[in-house]
Order: sequence, then structure tokens, then C-alpha cells
Amino acid sequence: MTCKTLTRADLAEAVVRQVGLPRNESQELVELVLKEISNCLATGEPVKLSSFGSFGIREKGERIGRNPKTGEEVPITPRKVLVFRPSNIMKERINSSMQRPKAAE
Repeated sequence: MTCKTLTRADLAEAVVRQVGLPRNESQELVELVLKEISNCLATGEPVKLSSFGSFGIREKGERIGRNPKTGEEVPITPRKVLVFRPSNIMKERINSSMQRPKAAE
């Protein structure tokens, strides 16, 4: 398994190969899709991608944290965080890729 990070350029190249769109249109398409996902999340709308997963926003309340060096208690302000929940299909795909084939006896 490789540890390469998937980039926007990689996604655009996949669109070029799979769909056959010109490279500049593929890049625009990738940017448009990512921008739409970002805009929906910024307005608080969940994003569900079939067979992939769901993105959503969760609100975290104020809490007390601790400075690990000094041990001093510090308030952590409330904030919103992005959460991702993979679909069952994605979980199965990931877990099946982790299984090693059995050796021939």
C-alpha cells in the first residue's frame, strides 16, 4: 500500500482518464465540486456522498483544558468541527483491502 496523498491534480487527472474531458475542464470540475461541498458545510448543511460517506459539522461546547507543560487550567472556547462518517460500503472496502490472502497449503 502506498502512502501518497491524493491531490486536486490527481483527481483532475483521473477525470481526464476516466471521462475524457480536457485537462482544464477537469480541473474546473474538481474545483467546482470541492467548492460546493465546502459551501454546503460552511452553511451548516450535511453532505452525503453515496457509497463514500457523510460530512457534517459538530458544535463543541466550552470546556476546561490543561497546559501540559505547566498543568495550568485554560478555558477552550466553543467551536465547530468538521466530522466525517464513512459509509458501510467504504468501511467494507477498506477492511477487505487490509486482509491478506491466505497462503496456499
